[in-house]
Amino acid sequence: MPQSRKSTRNRLIAAALELFASKGITETTTKAVAERAGVNEVTLFRHFGSKQGLLLAVLEDVAVFTRLGKGAIAQAGKADNPTETLRNYANLRLQMLERVPELVRSLIGEAGQYSPENRQALGRGLQALNCYIASDLDKLLGSEQLASHFPTASLLNSLLLGYFLVELTSEGHDLWQGREQFLDSVAQLFITGAISQSRIRDAIAQSQFSDAIPLGSAQGKHAPPKNAPISDLPAPLVHTILQRAKRKGRNEYAWVYVLFSAGLSPQEIVTLERSNAIGETDRHLLQINIGAVRQVPLSHWILGKRYGSPTNNPLTQWLKNRKDDRAALFLNEQEQPLEIADLQETWELLTEGLLTPQGQPPAIEQARQTWCIEMLSKGIEIEDLSILSGMTVEQLQPYAQRAREKTAIEQATRLDRSSS
Repeated sequence: MPQSRKSTRNRLIAAALELFASKGITETTTKAVAERAGVNEVTLFRHFGSKQGLLLAVLEDVAVFTRLGKGAIAQAGKADNPTETLRNYANLRLQMLERVPELVRSLIGEAGQYSPENRQALGRGLQALNCYIASDLDKLLGSEQLASHFPTASLLNSLLLGYFLVELTSEGHDLWQGREQFLDSVAQLFITGAISQSRIRDAIAQSQFSDAIPLGSAQGKHAPPKNAPISDLPAPLVHTILQRAKRKGRNEYAWVYVLFSAGLSPQEIVTLERSNAIGETDRHLLQINIGAVRQVPLSHWILGKRYGSPTNNPLTQWLKNRKDDRAALFLNEQEQPLEIADLQETWELLTEGLLTPQGQPPAIEQARQTWCIEMLSKGIEIEDLSILSGMTVEQLQPYAQRAREKTAIEQATRLDRSSS
């Protein structure tokens, strides 16, 4: 996409967000948005097709859910104890919502008129918000004070949104005695009250995918059992899965390629947008904007076999053949943005009849495990892999152990060959 067109699109989205927040969605016209962005109305329709298309783009823009939280960590982190820290953070999040009451009111009040695409976009935006809250909680409180994983963030986010909507839409209720009581209750609930550490850990254990999967997501019948050991997939099996994906279609081939070449979680895969793919002459990067925000380079060599180059690989081929104007990087068979359930269903089709050395069907999270272990086997330092993967050094220790095992096997094999 040319830079000028990208800039115009971003200006239109920013203008729409400002007007939606100040006037509401219904009262905002496409003409007003175009004037605010400094373009003509025809340009708006060329980019988005209609007002609904513009709303879809605004909802899919992660910034609409995350820009409200800038500075929240610094302000909340000044408290003397975990309970007060969480209370301050919750209060700041509510203050952020109070800056755009008309936007929230319009989103809720007009939700019944949304197309399925817009409702899905709103859902993805809320998921992205949960990821950022989880990251904030981890930085503020750390794993010792609160297991700030996605389930915890989801619950906190739901409580804050619920409170704000009740206050925004009703009067005369007796649900709580003012905001201060509500904030005190929330802080005590998470830090010292009914939500114990064991319950939070149990909720986390139910999430079978990665660091960014909310409760209630499609888990798939091939998800491994709790506490399953780290288990990478052998090269022949990986290449078979990739070849099956290639035969199925460019879209499937592209996201399966990304799974094995960048080590992303399923949630990160489905939230990628076209603008997150950064193609350069000597490398291809993906910008990850949920959870651990980072850039990850695509590996064009996967377990000894080359899959294209920075400028010509399964992902670039998919993008070059796209005929639609959707922002999502990957689509499902209905040409809608890819969802977790679509990802899991296709994975099960691609791996049907295949078994790992342990005699189990390949699980989708094993693609990430395979990537991590391959990177370590190639010689990357565990601290550097922590940056690329978004995982902590402690989380990566089992991967490092498996990489050492594979290295030892290779050395033993070479010694045996040299002796013959």
